[in-house]
Amino acid sequence: MSRTPDARARDTQTKQIQDSITSVEKHFGDLCQLFAAYVRKTARLRDKADLLVKEVNLYADTETPNLKNGLKNFADQLAKIQDYRQAEVERLEVKVIEPLKAYGNIVKTKREDLKLTQTARNRESKQMQQLEKMRQRNPSDRQIISQVGLVCNEL
Repeated sequence: MSRTPDARARDTQTKQIQDSITSVEKHFGDLCQLFAAYVRKTARLRDKADLLVKEVNLYADTETPNLKNGLKNFADQLAKIQDYRQAEVERLEVKVIEPLKAYGNIVKTKREDLKLTQTARNRESKQMQQLEKMRQRNPSDRQIISQVGLVCNEL
């Protein structure tokens, strides 16, 4: 385990970052799925209303002029509502779903960065342990210890 306070602090920070990445990945994924389902339902509702408009227009063609006029106006108003519903679908896809999808790649990149950082820290820790072992085995042989220390610093 980590012996120095700095190492413990880095480990704690790494754990917090890892937890944040996992949380964002889970919650943003869930949000994206739910918004996509909502958009699909809204689009299906729009499609059903379009069918209703078409059917009202067909029925209006078979009726008397006054009823025909009223049914046509009703169908036109219902069609306008569906235009707003279509705009809602498009806005949600562009302004909500696409940005949420983008976080999938961002999270993946951040997770890879974190893994590279942890690998580098582990490598550094192992090298420091090797150096400490060499110091304990050969306390008088400064040349070997300084060479190992230089190698550790280069990595």
